Amino acid sequence: MVGETTRAAAPALDLSVLIVSWNVAGLLSRCLASIEAQSQPTDWPHVRWLPLLDGEAPAALEVIVVDNASADDTVARIRRDFPWVQVQANADNAGFSRGNNQALARSHGRWLLFLNPDTEVRPGALAAMLRFMQAHAEAGVVGPRLLYPDGSVQSSRRRFPSALTAFWESTLLEQWWPHNPWARRYRLEDTPDTTVQAVDWLVGACLMIPRAVMEQVGGWDEGFFMYSEELDLCRRIKQAGWQVVFTPQAEVIHHEGKSSEQIVAARHLRFQASKVRYVRKYHGRLAAGGLRLFLLATYAWQLVEEAVKWLIGHKRPLRAERVTAYWGLLRSGLKM
Repeated sequence: MVGETTRAAAPALDLSVLIVSWNVAGLLSRCLASIEAQSQPTDWPHVRWLPLLDGEAPAALEVIVVDNASADDTVARIRRDFPWVQVQANADNAGFSRGNNQALARSHGRWLLFLNPDTEVRPGALAAMLRFMQAHAEAGVVGPRLLYPDGSVQSSRRRFPSALTAFWESTLLEQWWPHNPWARRYRLEDTPDTTVQAVDWLVGACLMIPRAVMEQVGGWDEGFFMYSEELDLCRRIKQAGWQVVFTPQAEVIHHEGKSSEQIVAARHLRFQASKVRYVRKYHGRLAAGGLRLFLLATYAWQLVEEAVKWLIGHKRPLRAERVTAYWGLLRSGLKM
């Protein structure tokens, strides 16, 4: 129409921040606020500018949250306090991998940042990771240094586990000998976390990945409801010829496990069942079958131990909760 001002088309998006959330409205608000604080609004409702270095054009970013049927006010709070964020409200809990794939399908950025809702991105971290990706074409994944809320370093670098690794990781064997040499090597405690380095895989609280890489490997494996999914993804990316890189120049606070700690029994089941699935996928059915029997035997032992403590009257509410959790896990057979 004559005299009408034509609005400019939205810029091509450089970065899509993708978050899957479940019942952590308060922490998610802090996460989104940390992104908002280091970006600037634009004329487009779901696009923000991310300043880079002096003289460089800012990057255009979007944020997409997939909410997995939270019972709290997550969706309403985002729409009220962060109208620039896109929200998909699932009718049921689709799981972490499927939720990430849903966010991925809605996104438009050249680079993708898969971010947990219980994180806070420190100033400059988004720009540091994006600049690293722009400068290193060989990188298929880059992850920051993760910090606990008190500022101490959270272990996030890993070597690929062997089939035997699964027998001690988060089992009674690790409780009995937590600082064994195999665990230290698996967690890369024999190398400093102060330099940029290629690793096998990274804890999935914050991972930046080029869209082209995600398209090449086919996205997240939805057979992993949660746990082991980032290990599987990094392994497939490395198999495709890309590097997985840790960069301490970017730092992200991670309030670890705030969603899963709400359902302790389900957390045990999903963690161990995902571990069995990973071993079956990469080490074969025989190794996975042996692991499953071993895990079931350790949980049977723990059930008996907790039942005895309940009988003698030691912290009965706690013992009853654990007996219920272990019994449910044994009944599941570690199958999902």
